[in-house]
Amino acid sequence: MKKEKTYQNKEVLELLGQIYQSEMAGVNRYLHYSFMIMGYNRIPIQHWFRENAQEAITHATLVGEKITSLGGHPPILSSQVKEGPNHSVTQLLEESLHFEEEAIQLYKTLVKVAEKYEDIALEEMARTLVKEEVEHANEIQKMLIKPE
Repeated sequence: MKKEKTYQNKEVLELLGQIYQSEMAGVNRYLHYSFMIMGYNRIPIQHWFRENAQEAITHATLVGEKITSLGGHPPILSSQVKEGPNHSVTQLLEESLHFEEEAIQLYKTLVKVAEKYEDIALEEMARTLVKEEVEHANEIQKMLIKPE
């Protein structure tokens, strides 16, 4: 009988679990936002939010697979999704920016933790996800600029 490999680093697994929950909340958040878009710009904005929901699924899958490969167990629940009082495009984008900034901080923490434990594969995964989240935040910031 083959003995299951377990990862002894509780700090890494707890952080990965927190990231997994955040990404799952992102799935819920972005899908919900896509339903709430109304008006003549609905189609492209709705599509953009759904693409973000799909990317959150991709990130959650990657993180969940990393958790199980390290002998952990991905959490069932997502982190709490806070919803603002209105659903204007500006409000939803501002909430999205806040979510992306939180994700950036989680992934930057993961980079530091991976460096500390000399887990190069985990560090590279975290750096890639930091890059993707920063690019999303930059795009949202551009979307929030009011045209002249």
